[in-house]
Amino acid sequence: MSMQSHNCAALIIAAPASGQGKTTITATLAWHYRRQGKQVRVFKVGPDFLDPMILSFASGNPVYQVDLWMVGEAHSRQRIAEAAKQADIILIEGVMGLFDGTPSTADLAAILNIPVLAVIDASAMAQTFAALAFGLANFRQDVQLAGVLANRVGSPRHAEMLNVNLPDNLPCLATMPRQTESLPSRYLGLVQADELTDLAERLDKLADSLALNPAFVLPECPIHSKPAEELPLLLQGIRIGMAKDAAFAFIYQANLDCLTAMGAELVFFSPLTDSTLPEVDSLYLPGGYPELHLEKLSQNLPMRQAICEHIKADKPVLAECGGMLYLCSSLTDKDGHQAEMCGVLDATAKLQARLTALALQQVTIDTHSLRGHTYHHSLLENPPAAIAHGECPNGNKLSEAVFQQQRLTASYIHFYFPSSPALIARWLLP
Repeated sequence: MSMQSHNCAALIIAAPASGQGKTTITATLAWHYRRQGKQVRVFKVGPDFLDPMILSFASGNPVYQVDLWMVGEAHSRQRIAEAAKQADIILIEGVMGLFDGTPSTADLAAILNIPVLAVIDASAMAQTFAALAFGLANFRQDVQLAGVLANRVGSPRHAEMLNVNLPDNLPCLATMPRQTESLPSRYLGLVQADELTDLAERLDKLADSLALNPAFVLPECPIHSKPAEELPLLLQGIRIGMAKDAAFAFIYQANLDCLTAMGAELVFFSPLTDSTLPEVDSLYLPGGYPELHLEKLSQNLPMRQAICEHIKADKPVLAECGGMLYLCSSLTDKDGHQAEMCGVLDATAKLQARLTALALQQVTIDTHSLRGHTYHHSLLENPPAAIAHGECPNGNKLSEAVFQQQRLTASYIHFYFPSSPALIARWLLP
């Protein structure tokens, strides 16, 4: 299959560590260029749901994951190349520190040959800023740093001290003042974009306060990829009811695309506010924050009953993380408040004081290997027997279970459907 190539201005937004402000800066840059009338596409490195919600709002387009392990190089290239056909600018937000993890953001930058903008929280440093920038630029010769962005700068004098020792070939391309209002966070990361009624106003203030160096010109990059292969229509004519509301919103756009590419029709519903299920063949209950909506979910008895009847009728259900918690007999939040849930999965769930799992996972069933990740603060008590367990690719011993009863498949793992469409189709096909 021949390669296709598209040129587009592109930049990877990375940092020396988590918490430096990558998401705020990426969203601000996207908003800044949108205000100039440019078409902006944003991607997120790694398995994250919350950052893409903010980035999608800022860019005005869906945000896809790119990742050398979960998504793979070929599909990552395809996603970016497709975007390059229409976009003026592509921004890719990295994960963790630039060189952290295997594979890392730096690995992706080297393979795609896209330059990096390093965001550095300068709030507690002066001349050391240059040393840190120099280290990031020279640690690997196959990673090109376009420049650095000084975040949380205290004053013009502070900005001068940050810049004084930077080498000529490593410019400070932008600064963001410390007092700028940032984006609020919750224990899993940023709050959901839908919860921020003033998000446009916040982004306006951030974009207004972003000081760009006149030398800040986004580099043109050739994006090479092979054309995507068409998926077989394994779910042709199947109607899949998909939970989507404030309680269930951890959804990969690529998963939706995968289902529709296999011929499925997606019908969205809300376990929070709807009293009946739509006319569907199968259900997909993604992750989210059911623990923040205990009372409303528990009191919606007609919906709980409808889901129970669907499962009792031996119809397929795929439930991930928060969707699985909703199917347990009860769920207890961090404050000890307990509420009855659907009661179709023979287990109780309880939020813990600390993070209980964070890992990439791969599940192999028969000849199918399905990839994804797990990230949660709850534990299941008295869970049923598992049919399979996930494995982590980078030495983490965490191994999440996959449960099945009748046509229900449930796990803490957030699955990335394009990694094994055939297995997903098998789980959702009536």
